Amino acid sequence: MAEAGADMDPEVALGLFEEGATLVLLGVPEGTELGIDYKSWQVGPRFRGVKMIPPGMHFLHYSSVSSESSGGEVGPRKGLFLFLKPRELLLAHWDKQEEDLDFSDSENPEDVARVKAGLRELDSYLGAYPYDTLRKWVSLTDKLSQEVAVALQPLSGRVCAFSDVVPELQLKLTKDRAEQNLPRNDTQCQTMKEGLDRLPRMKQREGTELRFSQIPKQTYPPGATPAQITQCSMDLSYALNCLLEDHHKDQPLNVLGELQFAFVCFLVGNVYEAFEHWKQLLALLCKSEEAMKERKDLYLGLISVLYHQLGEIPPDFFVDIVSQNNFLTSTLQDFFQFAGGSGVDATLRKRSEKFKAHLTKKFRWDFEADLEDCAPVVVELPEGVTLD
Repeated sequence: MAEAGADMDPEVALGLFEEGATLVLLGVPEGTELGIDYKSWQVGPRFRGVKMIPPGMHFLHYSSVSSESSGGEVGPRKGLFLFLKPRELLLAHWDKQEEDLDFSDSENPEDVARVKAGLRELDSYLGAYPYDTLRKWVSLTDKLSQEVAVALQPLSGRVCAFSDVVPELQLKLTKDRAEQNLPRNDTQCQTMKEGLDRLPRMKQREGTELRFSQIPKQTYPPGATPAQITQCSMDLSYALNCLLEDHHKDQPLNVLGELQFAFVCFLVGNVYEAFEHWKQLLALLCKSEEAMKERKDLYLGLISVLYHQLGEIPPDFFVDIVSQNNFLTSTLQDFFQFAGGSGVDATLRKRSEKFKAHLTKKFRWDFEADLEDCAPVVVELPEGVTLD
């Protein structure tokens, strides 16, 4: 890891040196991929941590790398959100068995005090925070509070690129499978389906799941008429209000923090599940016409969030979300159509028009094109409800 960037303003460097936080990370194997926020490195033999970290929220991430004799393969990325105070020091050591950082040392005041007292000797072993990426990091997390991040991250405290899964049922014996009405394992499979049925059903290990808000599956209120069901399938405001009531009741704008949390977990943490949640949450927000009239601040914030996020999506995923069912263009087309409707705040309408012009110029998207909007909306009616 490099020292502080040569282009850093001397006053900024001095301020970070005096007020910045420090991560002392001992025993991290050489070759490990490790990063903070928007930048990562390969750990060298002298690495002992990161210094001059601006106070606030950060995302520390790392991937273990096998030895060259074993192929030098990079393991799945792990990460955790950190909330650092001015001049704070966090102390961790590498757990070889778990291939993870153990921060329990930070809970021992004597160990922390000892390391703080020897920081001058450690200084040349500490890489400087990549200050040139700070502005970009802040733009991607400015709506994400510590409270929201803690509520959404797994109980284990680790965000993992690959799910840690375990069998739903422990079926060690043939009689155990028989009790669950599952096919025996001691006979030859006759079909592919039979083989798949014999595989154990897996679930995520408890405590490792990201705790995202539940996107409502039912988009209409109980007892809705067929006409109301159709309306709520075209305007998702009812479903959005349910999500805000259930998960962000005290501060509805925190849903933008959740959108940023999901995006960071996908972009930096390599969590595909977070990418899927980002898409679902974005679609819910963009297809809520009545909510746009009632929640001006939420939608002004959404434009700001999307402005920064859309410039950071990796090219391969960008192709996916644009081409796959026209997801991004059709979703944003709905947003611009609703934002330009009557009853929408004038400031929001103007900001929406500017954002639309920006995207049209930057990505050459045509939001005026017919994206099969004339196709009928197919909705499922509740059991017992019929159309006369």
